[in-house]
Amino acid sequence: MPGEWAKRTLTALTLTICAWTTLPAKADAVSDFYRGKTVTLVVGYGPGGGYDVYARLVGRHLGRHIPGNPTVVVQNMPGAGSLRSVNWLNSLAPRDGTAIAHFARNMPLMGMLGTNSNAQFDPRKFNWLGSSSSFANDAYILIVRTDIPVKTIDDARRPGGPLLVLGGTAEGATGNDVPIILRDTIGLNVKQVVGYPDSGALYLAMERGEVHGRTTDLSSVKAIKPEWLKPNSGFHVLVQFARETRHQDFPDVPTARELARNESARLLIELTELPYKLARPFAAPPGIPAARAQALQRAFAATHRDPQYLADAAKLRVDVSPLTAAEVLASLKRIESAPQQQLDYLRRLFAESKG
Repeated sequence: MPGEWAKRTLTALTLTICAWTTLPAKADAVSDFYRGKTVTLVVGYGPGGGYDVYARLVGRHLGRHIPGNPTVVVQNMPGAGSLRSVNWLNSLAPRDGTAIAHFARNMPLMGMLGTNSNAQFDPRKFNWLGSSSSFANDAYILIVRTDIPVKTIDDARRPGGPLLVLGGTAEGATGNDVPIILRDTIGLNVKQVVGYPDSGALYLAMERGEVHGRTTDLSSVKAIKPEWLKPNSGFHVLVQFARETRHQDFPDVPTARELARNESARLLIELTELPYKLARPFAAPPGIPAARAQALQRAFAATHRDPQYLADAAKLRVDVSPLTAAEVLASLKRIESAPQQQLDYLRRLFAESKG
């Protein structure tokens, strides 16, 4: 019996040692790859906007959580509402784990619907890292100047009433889609002036009075133009989108769901709000080694638990309500399974929002 016990103990010890040596070997291979390297984080917009803020915030902390602690460098690649950066990620980015991208939340939807011949990617094939925000604490707001003919949301919806002139960026940008959705579901009287290169240019256009306002993330306004949210700032919010209930900061501002003209319009609002679960998406290209993809996913999740990241996010007043890679894919699945009639509306929406 003592000999048998010793044999079993030796076998167990051998298996334990093998497990200890095998697991670190995999981790060490990833560490060895990344050590001394640079990871490029491409953001699909110019400097100064909300996506740029999130990309630089993540880029400042991500490298500490990737095995081997590579340097992370943020590179702006604006164009076509971030479509240029997504096509780059899909076709031109290195597939070794040294490239990731941050782009507009509606890019996955564009790729799935196949409405744009320039969208040369299938988002379901990306190696998703996750999303920095699920919009749980955010809102997509229609913010306008107070010195324009449209003073209230009732003015903006009155048949034959004055038009709201809203600015938008390039083809496919979320800011172009939402005014059309609001037109079709709550009766917003709107005219769009699209083609501004980035959020910075749009904010300047609002200050100059070139446009009445825009639709954008509340978190972006908090980070970039916080003074606009103060009383008597010369700007105010008319409606909230991508909210089931009113945001705590705007208890007197209605949601789009509240203003829907009928049940069909409300259901359409709910579908078009789904991409906001992917409020700040990050992904790596298809085809990168699985161990490195998993390391990037773990690093992304760890970054959003990092006290230093959370402290910086609080200073910037940006929302932290992250989604995992699996949760991103689940959201894409929900969109994919929507009724055909609603998907057809989304296809028409993309066609119109090209501006």
